[in-house]
Amino acid sequence: MAEHETGQRVDDEGFVVDTEDCEERERTHRERGTARPITVVGNPVLHRECKDVTEFDGELAKLIDDMFASQRAAEGVGLAANQIGVDLKVFVYDCPDDEGVRHVGVVCNPVLEELPAERRVLDDSNEGCLSVPGAYASLARPDYAVVRGQDAEGRAITVRGTGYFARCLQHETDHLYGRLYIDRLSKRERRDVLRQMAENTPRYETVPND
Repeated sequence: MAEHETGQRVDDEGFVVDTEDCEERERTHRERGTARPITVVGNPVLHRECKDVTEFDGELAKLIDDMFASQRAAEGVGLAANQIGVDLKVFVYDCPDDEGVRHVGVVCNPVLEELPAERRVLDDSNEGCLSVPGAYASLARPDYAVVRGQDAEGRAITVRGTGYFARCLQHETDHLYGRLYIDRLSKRERRDVLRQMAENTPRYETVPND
């Protein structure tokens, strides 16, 4: 392990260490925050690119706390700011990888790295979304992902994930550019997902699309 110039713990390859003190870090954010209702597909904020985070201040810190509280209340593993109606490029995560290792963190202004062909091994597992409650569909995504961005203080960070956690990083980055996972499905698959959503009652509070 090493310490990055930003002061964050990084491994020998320069990736943020997000597997330490997960319980304490998540709980600290969550207990300071307030859970907010989840916006659902059809809400305009979900369907456009969010604004860059430019102020790394107390308001951002409070938003991040609320996002962790909202994520836990909805029993999610990742949450983008626009999923609680906030037009900013920031997401939080509390997600296991395929080895069962827990990852907890926050990324502002994320950019997903394009993988070289030799690293693009696709996994077609089921995917769901808090903004499309009660619905799931198979979606092929690379089983490895690297996201570059900033932490809550504006310091540069790089996060990588494999398996389920890689899917989470890609899914949440997509959100902040106005893309839901159902936008990557065929028309038939998308209709099926929306049918599933209509037939189920969300288990958490949502914002109705009036």
